[in-house]
Amino acid sequence: MLTTGAVAGFNIIGKTNPNDDSIIGHGAFRYKVNKTWGDLDPSKTPVLNCHEMVQDSKGRLVMLGDEIRNNILVYDKSGKLLDSWGTKYSGGHGLTLTNEGGEDFLFIADSGYYLGRNGKGGRQSGSVYKTTINGDLVFALGHPATIGVYKDDEKFQPTETAVAPNGDFYVADGYGSDYIIQYNHKGEYIRHFGGHNNVNPEHNLSQAHGIAVDTRNPSSPKLICTSRNENAFKFFTLDGKYIETVKLPGAYVCRPVINGENIYAGVCWSNFRDSGKMNGGKSGFVTILDKNNKVVSNPGGTKPVYKNGVLQPMFMDGAIFYHGHDVCVDDEKNVYVCQWNAEKTYPVKLERV
Repeated sequence: MLTTGAVAGFNIIGKTNPNDDSIIGHGAFRYKVNKTWGDLDPSKTPVLNCHEMVQDSKGRLVMLGDEIRNNILVYDKSGKLLDSWGTKYSGGHGLTLTNEGGEDFLFIADSGYYLGRNGKGGRQSGSVYKTTINGDLVFALGHPATIGVYKDDEKFQPTETAVAPNGDFYVADGYGSDYIIQYNHKGEYIRHFGGHNNVNPEHNLSQAHGIAVDTRNPSSPKLICTSRNENAFKFFTLDGKYIETVKLPGAYVCRPVINGENIYAGVCWSNFRDSGKMNGGKSGFVTILDKNNKVVSNPGGTKPVYKNGVLQPMFMDGAIFYHGHDVCVDDEKNVYVCQWNAEKTYPVKLERV
């Protein structure tokens, strides 16, 4: 058994030592890193940022990125490319799978990124799209101001969606105004909450990057909302009432991913051990929480430590990941890591051991 210290200097980005057998993670959640699992020919199937991934009902792994020659890549579990599509989601960011009557659908959150003629990027208002699993459009949602929900000066740059058991869906405006917006299954507005100016500051969100419906207790489903700048997940009822905050010090977490009794998440940045701060350098790891929302493993990061019930700051360990943006857990409990700003690398597979 190797400890995390045994992988210091192990670099995913450089793809060095392709036959490396290093094991990362802690406790019952340890993994062998397969660095070349998703590699493709970039001249034929390029990527910019690998943003999110889901597994569909056929066992295929569907990944969303922001390269408009192929926004969507569809893999099998061996890493073979099965399909690719999508040429208009230049801000392709959030990908959520929902199954309706045995048919898979996707919700795509486009955060509004664009690349101008001068080669420089920027952001404009984003959109949310519902498509079939093959990319046929079902409907699209634009700026909430068009239905009188937002004020004219409130930005809308959605980063994620989540679908409730009754078909309602939620949009996280993580790069815009930090609201969570609830719609019914037809795309009709119900309410919004979160944002920045609540009387109780615990109800505020700061970079509401991700959202998930937590059905681990089926009799009491909840919403888990990322507040990335606060290094936290915040729990709400399905009608937007605040419940609690789970603090994850040092971890700038992306969306929560529910699998069984656990929560998994990519950590896009982590504080550095020497300074205790996040200074913009390439960093990140994966974090895994148990059924009580306690961190039990940090693949690519330091071992989680609690003192008097309080989680101590967590840090990157070994420079294994650069900006872990999302994880997908397959039906065999393997984890696939999508990375942002990681030198155009394809998804990395963590094989459960």
